[in-house]
Formats: sequence, structure tokens, C-alpha cells
Amino acid sequence: MSTRMHWGLMIVGVLLTAPAIAAPTAAEYRQMGLQLRNQERYTDAIAALQKAVELEPNNVSGRVLLGWTQHKADQRVEAAATLTQAFYLNPFDVPTLNALGIVQLVEGQLGGAIASHGWAAVLKADNEIAYYNLSLAFERIGQYDWAIAAAQKAATLEPNNPHPLVAEAVAHWGNGEKEQAQRAYQRAQSLNGAYADPGYLAIDLPRAGFSETQLGTSQQIRKSL
Repeated sequence: MSTRMHWGLMIVGVLLTAPAIAAPTAAEYRQMGLQLRNQERYTDAIAALQKAVELEPNNVSGRVLLGWTQHKADQRVEAAATLTQAFYLNPFDVPTLNALGIVQLVEGQLGGAIASHGWAAVLKADNEIAYYNLSLAFERIGQYDWAIAAAQKAATLEPNNPHPLVAEAVAHWGNGEKEQAQRAYQRAQSLNGAYADPGYLAIDLPRAGFSETQLGTSQQIRKSL
């Protein structure tokens, strides 16, 4: 046997007996996706999270993580589809309902948003996310009393967050209760003085789920103080 053939057989033997390099697990793909999302590398994050879902299709939290990342990347149709699939897997999972309701609210699917957040509030009574978004949705369909009640509940559950107070102010304003609207808005300003700045509002409130009309109402209330 030639020396060259001898070495070739040895190399093949090493390759056959060497342990295979383990592929990343679904949990590792989820961690990778979360890290990429924190870096705002959404395309890469979504690819990693989709791989995690492929490996563990029945993992609800993995689908929620993917759906929320798609939402942050403005892939709203895809986000709604992913979160709906998560809901079908477990219709009692509160994080799924919260995320799905937010996507529906932003997309203007107000009936769906109210259904998702309403069910989430039933399942978890101290769910401030659900009550806050219910307030925004109810205000948009003209149910001002319900919007006010939901905003007040959210503010009670999360007293250091000014968003529910602004939501309450907007609902009062729509209900013709201008003094109550001003008082609620002033409480929001006491938590965050930046709410006196119209430029800050224009950036902060849309990120918090306010529609353009609700943003405009907030600016009206601010000017009326």
C-alpha cells in the first residue's frame, strides 16, 4: 500500500469516528433571535426564530417571540398569522393574547383587538396591558365610558406609566368631559414632564398604540392646559 493511500485511509477513519458537530437547538435559536432583535437586526432575528419554530412547532412562546419580532419589523400581516397560530395552539395563553391584540389594534382590527384583550383580561385580572389597549380600542369605536373605565383600571395596575392616563384623557375629551381630560393629562405630565413637548408626543404615543386621531386629541388637550 502506498504511503499516500495509507494516509488517506487514516483521514477517512478519523472523519468517520469523529463526533458530529451538534446543530443548534430550538432554545439556542430563540436566544440567538432575541439577541439579534435587541440589535435591531430584524431579518436575521426572524430567520433564527423561524428555525426555532420549525424545530419546535408546538412551542407557543417561541411563536409569540417570532410574531412580536415580525411586528417590530413592520411585518404585520406575518405577525398576525404567527400569533393566530400560537392562539390556536393555546387559546388560554395570556402573552399570546396580549401580543395578538396589540397587532390587531395597530392594524385597525378593533373587534379582534377587543376580543383578544377582553379574553386576556378575563384570564388575568391584573393584566394592565389588556386594559390599556382595551381603552384605546373602545375610544376608537366611540365607547367612551368603557374606554375611561379600562384606562383607569390600567392606571391603577401600573401607576407609574403615563400612557393609561393619556388614554383616559383622550376618552374623557371624546365624551365631552374636558375638565376631566385635562386633569388626567396633568397627572400624566406629573409622571413624565416630556408630555408638555409636542415633538415628544408625536414619537412616543404612536409607539404606545395611539392612532393618529388619538395623537391629535392628545395634542389638543395639551394645548388646552
